[in-house]
Amino acid sequence: MIKRVYQSLFFILAMMLMVWPATSQSDAILGQIDRQVSFMEADFSAEYAVTRFVPNRGTSEETLAMFRRDRDDKYLVLFLEPESRRGKGYLKIGNNLWVYDPDSSRFNVTSARDRFQDSTIRNADFEPSNLAAQYRIVARESEVLGAYNTEVLSLEARTDSAPFERRKIWVDENLLIRKIEDYSASGQLLRTSAIPSYQSVSGRYVPQTIVFIDALRGAEVNGSFVSERTVITVTKPSFNDVPDVVFTQAFLERVGD
Repeated sequence: MIKRVYQSLFFILAMMLMVWPATSQSDAILGQIDRQVSFMEADFSAEYAVTRFVPNRGTSEETLAMFRRDRDDKYLVLFLEPESRRGKGYLKIGNNLWVYDPDSSRFNVTSARDRFQDSTIRNADFEPSNLAAQYRIVARESEVLGAYNTEVLSLEARTDSAPFERRKIWVDENLLIRKIEDYSASGQLLRTSAIPSYQSVSGRYVPQTIVFIDALRGAEVNGSFVSERTVITVTKPSFNDVPDVVFTQAFLERVGD
């Protein structure tokens, strides 16, 4: 029964993309995709294990605590490991994003488009999906992606807040994103992301594994170019209330001492 419902939604998605005016199409379809992985009615917290592979340099690992309050456009990312970064954190409140350095006890302003710790991840990747506000659909096609029948939506930024000028997203029958390609305004591929697995938590979808592959940075290994890549594994997801104080600079200063 549930499968038939999702297949019906997928069919409706395809029909709307063919017949709706462009603006309504983008707002309605992208809004549905956003809602699958945004949590406006509850706080969200989880532990992120971040594994980064840099060719010819090896692998590094970090553990982060993630807290989100989507209804207020807030998030906090706190380093737990390694010990050398414990207490460092990122705090977003509305359009403001700060990074806190416990060694200097200073907050510095950063941007959603900036790389997170000079990795393949962007700061915007910690935000809830906001495709409907940031992009418009300019093309679509159907494609089989592994085990999934997907709609491939080509997107164009319509606001400066969009993390990339152009994107292509592969959406499965559950309206879940399975793959993203990020492009510059000139059409150069910058990054490919994949979400091979989701976990169901309290009736909501939470990514279980996210893979980011950098199209520009890497190194020659045995005569072939190997890209930098970063993998996020999400564990301990929860929709319990998060104390208000967590989303404050005072909290970062306290835990960073």
